[in-house]
Amino acid sequence: MSTDNLLVELFVEELPPKALQKLGDAFAQEMAAQLRAQGLATAESVVTPFASPRRLAAHISQVWRKAADKAVSQKLMPVSVGLDAHGKPTAALLKKLQALGADLSDPAAAVAALRCAPDGKSEALFYDSLVTGATLDSGLQKALEEALAKLPIPKMMSYQLETDCELPGWSSVHFVRPAHGLLALHGSTVVPVKVLGLSASNQTQGHRFEARVSPVVIGHADAYAATLGHDGAVIASFAERRFAIVSQLANAAEKLGPGYQVLMDDALLNEVTGLVERPNVLVCSFDEEFLGVPQECLILTMQANQKYFPLLDGAGKLTSRFLVVSNISPADASAVIGGNERVVRPRLADAQFFFNQDRKKTLASRVDGLSKVVYHNKLGSQGERMARVRSIAGSIAQQLGDAALVASVDTAAQLAKTDLLTDMVGEFPELQGTMGAYYARHDGLGDEIATAIEDHYKPRFAGDTLPRNTAGLVLALADKLETLVGMFGIGNLPTGDKDPFALRRHALGLIRMLIERDLPLGLDALIAQAAPAFGGQIGSVAQPLAQFIDDRLAGALREQGFHAQEVDAVLALRPQRLGDVPRRLAAVRAFAELPEAPALAAANKRIGNILKKAPEVDAHVSLVLLKEPAEIALYTAMQQVLPHAQALFQGGDYTGSLQALAALRVPVDAFFDGVMVNADELDLRLNRQGLLKSLFEAMNRVADLSRLAT
Repeated sequence: MSTDNLLVELFVEELPPKALQKLGDAFAQEMAAQLRAQGLATAESVVTPFASPRRLAAHISQVWRKAADKAVSQKLMPVSVGLDAHGKPTAALLKKLQALGADLSDPAAAVAALRCAPDGKSEALFYDSLVTGATLDSGLQKALEEALAKLPIPKMMSYQLETDCELPGWSSVHFVRPAHGLLALHGSTVVPVKVLGLSASNQTQGHRFEARVSPVVIGHADAYAATLGHDGAVIASFAERRFAIVSQLANAAEKLGPGYQVLMDDALLNEVTGLVERPNVLVCSFDEEFLGVPQECLILTMQANQKYFPLLDGAGKLTSRFLVVSNISPADASAVIGGNERVVRPRLADAQFFFNQDRKKTLASRVDGLSKVVYHNKLGSQGERMARVRSIAGSIAQQLGDAALVASVDTAAQLAKTDLLTDMVGEFPELQGTMGAYYARHDGLGDEIATAIEDHYKPRFAGDTLPRNTAGLVLALADKLETLVGMFGIGNLPTGDKDPFALRRHALGLIRMLIERDLPLGLDALIAQAAPAFGGQIGSVAQPLAQFIDDRLAGALREQGFHAQEVDAVLALRPQRLGDVPRRLAAVRAFAELPEAPALAAANKRIGNILKKAPEVDAHVSLVLLKEPAEIALYTAMQQVLPHAQALFQGGDYTGSLQALAALRVPVDAFFDGVMVNADELDLRLNRQGLLKSLFEAMNRVADLSRLAT
């Protein structure tokens, strides 16, 4: 047997550009997995995916022409079932052997070839055979069919192929796009596989307009990318093509002069990479009159509608130049440049028209219109929703600021959603909030309110910035709280990977604002303040919503690198001010590194178990009832250590508070070694339990230290 490298390509009509990278990777990985499962490829085989607008391909190294034969041992049945009292095969055994394809021309010989071996408490019969390894022809056929069947195709289409039989007719084929060619090479040898009505060859097609030859003949699997690049004018690798686009964009901006920078959105880069086979970046421009429109509008229409890359100046302002990634490289590119400039003008003119029309009405004049916009059939209109947000925001503002803040928040809350009724946001929903800020400034409302309107959606995603001013922060908190409380109140909860109202994202945004701004607000109190805004529309949400937010908080902290034990220890106490959580976690981590920590954590857990059986005990100690030297020593040590630890805790020095407890390790250990807590005398027992409860409460102010016990 010998190995060689394998190349398989499926040549198709233009694939969905947004899904191209995912399709290419899935095709290559599934092909390799199927070949490995059949013993035709090894764990060391290197998989290289290729994906261009008109092809999916995979290069897999070290693929066997034929898999090794494999010895297989199969348990048949217990000896007592397979052989009768005289050692003859039973009908059940013969039937089983026949099903396995054993030679039964001589039943006695077939039975004699079976292996008898212990299987638990009894003897069993085993059938040993040598399974012939798969050939590449059959194995690749199976791998190819499985890979195509498992592709994450966003939308399947059907098309017809003319049958090649004697009777004329058509057969239906189902795939993401019509397929026109199949290439399969093991080294330089064509592997005779068929799929989607196509038979494999060593030929493919290059660039629609710029290929040097047609068809492109691939001489060897390893020559695929180079030959396709030279003869077909196609960069087959998605990653290489994307890198070429990024390099050309950067070079084009640099040639225009110092200060120019390209807006390279990752999603747009991937999409454009899925649209071109050999990129060619060109510089275009539009009329400077359009720069009077908010640059967010122009950038969005260029990126979303035209797939262009805007250029900014050194100050981050949009310029009238932009970059186009063309799929052709003519000697004179003026026609391509002119065509793109003509196409973009109507788009920018539309944005300009929307902007001018929207400014003819104030945001305040649009407030009543929100009552005609449905938010949710159980929660009313957007107008009703914003009345609730306004109420919640007012309550929070009163806790965080003065009358001026309350007034600013009230105005911003009343107007925050009015830009939903503008033409610009109707055309570009992504600009909600952003356009509200522009129109608020145009209405003379000032930067504070405009910024609050723009920022009240923040943070929109992981890593997004938080609202920039206090009014925006309050409004963002209220907006997310209203959504969470409302959806939980009507039972509209996330399930599995489905979260249509982004409640997980809203919860994480709420958590980030409370922690990163260290707001003096209690989580349960916030939920309680929000619920009355709904009147009788919703049921009780306090417990399930608090648990939901706690779960999101725990997950977020673990993702940040905190150990599960540390997170559990802190969150077990459910600290209401979430800004305290990072400080508590840091304190727990520092405490866990102390040599005294394991013993104290174990003792804390032991004390907790004792107190569970005595829930009514008060944290009270009578000096008269302290009899044993060890309990007197513990009490004395507590009088010295606990006031200091308490003072540090109240001062916010959680690390120092926990570290101060390390001095109690020796007396605590001595107490458990020398004192019987559950003494027969009731007064002694209650006094010792009271002593332990005092210690337990002091030890667990920062975190539940028992969670650190192993």
